Amino acid sequence: MNLIIDIGNTKIKASIFLKGELNTTKASEKVDVEFAKELLGEFTTIEKVIIASVREYPDNLISFLKTKIQHVFFFDSKLPIPLENLYESKKTLGYDRLAACIGAYAMDPNQNILVIDAGTAITFDFVNKHGQYLGGCISPGLSMRYKALNHFTKKLPLLSVNENYSLIGKNTKEAITGGVQNGIVFEIDSYINQLKQKYADLKVILTGGDAPFLYKNITNPATLEMNVLAIGLNHILEFNILERSNN
Repeated sequence: MNLIIDIGNTKIKASIFLKGELNTTKASEKVDVEFAKELLGEFTTIEKVIIASVREYPDNLISFLKTKIQHVFFFDSKLPIPLENLYESKKTLGYDRLAACIGAYAMDPNQNILVIDAGTAITFDFVNKHGQYLGGCISPGLSMRYKALNHFTKKLPLLSVNENYSLIGKNTKEAITGGVQNGIVFEIDSYINQLKQKYADLKVILTGGDAPFLYKNITNPATLEMNVLAIGLNHILEFNILERSNN
């Protein structure tokens, strides 16, 4: 049994994998030893752990896990991965971008894949059919665009995602909603179309909090996979276990 700990900006997500399949996920707002104790108390057969984090966390978390579990890994730029990483600034590459591509490629190997993670920011990341991560783009997410219009103007209200939007807004709220949401949909479809000119067999994976909205509204075919990041981290964990056993 594997434990995947994903420490994001606002919460921690723990995923349990059993025989290579996602079994359970749990979330917490606190990153502490108590949460780890709860997990180990509930899932008593955990043998391997990988931790990935975008922020600081208690130093005693890893030390505690190492006293309880034989194999504990921290995902950073030094940890071996089952892809060739061709990104130039590896130390500044967000672990979530790389791990999501590893998860997508593990699910569909020997395929050209674009992973679009629609969260606070929207990230576009590409891995080719040869298992090479080439990089991608970063763009403001839905909520960030709404907040920017409100913050940098004096009169525009702060709005949020609305399923009902159109090309021609008949009032200011409709104009904002249509501008933000059509803008993102058009941007993503255009990006996919441009990439397909070079990679005609491109497969698109959508993930992140706003992925369901994109899945409903973009015109290009795509697969919705909300757990691709956890799947990627689990494959990184298994890859390093195999590397360790071979050395």
